[in-house]
Amino acid sequence: MTTVLSSQLRTSDETYQQNYKAQEQILAELDEQVAAAIAGGGPRYQQRHHDRGRLLARERIELLLDRDASFLELSTLAAWGSQFVVGASVITGIGVVSGVECVLIAHDPTVRGGAMNPYSLKKTLRALEIARVNRLPVINLVESGGADLPTQSELFVHAGKIFHDLTELSSLAIPTIALVFGNSTAGGAYVPGMCDYAVMVDRQAKVFLGGPPLVKMATGEDADDEELGGAAMHAKVSGLADHFAVDERDAIRLGRQIVGELHWHKLGPAPTLPADEPLYDPDELLGIAPADIKVPFDPREVLARVVDGSRFGEYKPLWGTSLVTGWASIHGYPVGVLANARGVLFSEEAKKASEFIQLANQTDTPLVFLQNTTGYMVGKHYEQGGIIKDGSKMINSVANSTVPHITVNLAASFGAGNYGMSGRAYDPRLMFSWAGAKLAVMGATQLAGVLSIVARQSAESSGRAFDVEADERQRAAIEAQIAEESHSFFVTARLYDDGLIDPRDTRTVLGIALSAAHSNHVAGRRGYGVFRM
Repeated sequence: MTTVLSSQLRTSDETYQQNYKAQEQILAELDEQVAAAIAGGGPRYQQRHHDRGRLLARERIELLLDRDASFLELSTLAAWGSQFVVGASVITGIGVVSGVECVLIAHDPTVRGGAMNPYSLKKTLRALEIARVNRLPVINLVESGGADLPTQSELFVHAGKIFHDLTELSSLAIPTIALVFGNSTAGGAYVPGMCDYAVMVDRQAKVFLGGPPLVKMATGEDADDEELGGAAMHAKVSGLADHFAVDERDAIRLGRQIVGELHWHKLGPAPTLPADEPLYDPDELLGIAPADIKVPFDPREVLARVVDGSRFGEYKPLWGTSLVTGWASIHGYPVGVLANARGVLFSEEAKKASEFIQLANQTDTPLVFLQNTTGYMVGKHYEQGGIIKDGSKMINSVANSTVPHITVNLAASFGAGNYGMSGRAYDPRLMFSWAGAKLAVMGATQLAGVLSIVARQSAESSGRAFDVEADERQRAAIEAQIAEESHSFFVTARLYDDGLIDPRDTRTVLGIALSAAHSNHVAGRRGYGVFRM
């Protein structure tokens, strides 16, 4: 039975105040890194780009999108903490163009000429995967100098999948469009070559397999850029260009026109339920998100500030209580919700989740996973009670579910709980993390402690003296390492999620994600694999 959630949150409590301040701090750090990504190559290179009469990548995106349309940027902090610029020289995201939700992939030419590095490759491939599974047209805003040559050994083999994925999208009748604003050379020339539609900008687009120096070296022939790969040549001679744009704004106009003429329609159902706002202030989510991830919180308080009208029909509320399951809607889209309440998943929670996931598949209802888990319970009693079998049922259910999954890591995602709660390996349509969330095989203290115990047992079994001081040093070093590697910036930099979000934006992000997912069919599985009973 659906009821309206009643919040028990007290904003005057000390824990709430501490949480709020901690979230403000991490969000300030996030804003700083996002600003670095937006800056691209920095003011000098942005000004030089403008001086050449060219728009910045984000300016191109802004003009391409419908007026006042949202843009859900993906993997904004890709390459954070690496030798490469934050953002990885490419911008990806979901936005509305001519009334159609599309995946946008835009090279940032202010960062080493838009050259592709290993992180920008991962980011591009993930954007293409999102386009495929959600059935979203792709618009490439091309201006790239090709591969970052010093890292070619990490790029060359895998980069071919970009072309593979572009042609696969076309075979699935998912349109692909290339708007070429500048260099698209060598392997990059296959981007407009593989796309269904190609627009090239006069005197700017340079699309060729080999530039003048390479042609001279290879054949002895003298040729200039325009003869080899200019927009006019491709529009009038080679036929590679479908549209000749006189300038960048004209290219953007043509891109919007192409999308408008696709006659695109979604295959999933439109929103069917009232999309009224929650009854509680989303700003309070900053005080709910924990400063210390070891401190539990009630996910119903999150749902009360995210779902339509704060309405929630809880499923099995008195059984398996460390996992909250139930029915709601977000921006009018019906959803089933699985949300960790106290971190640990016991056998009851695993079986409850398995049943609930199957019910959602029977009714073709998308699932939203709100992670805050330390994993499945361990210990003699639980092992003998069948926690492995029950956890396997849950993972089986998640793996074989075919309704769209949208996952958000609210605080912690550790161990196999990450798998059971539809982590990255289980192909959620989209996956995000709150800025203060952590992800690892286990907590830093626990992991260091496990290694210490193993080392002590190894010393005892071999008759060696156990060096306590060395063990303490190693434990401290491992704790520091795991704390760093479980940090949300580290995690998102490696594309283990699709981006970090402000908790207050959770409802909006889920709404965009659900709308995108409904561009494809929304249908559940009617049969499952063998469950170990």
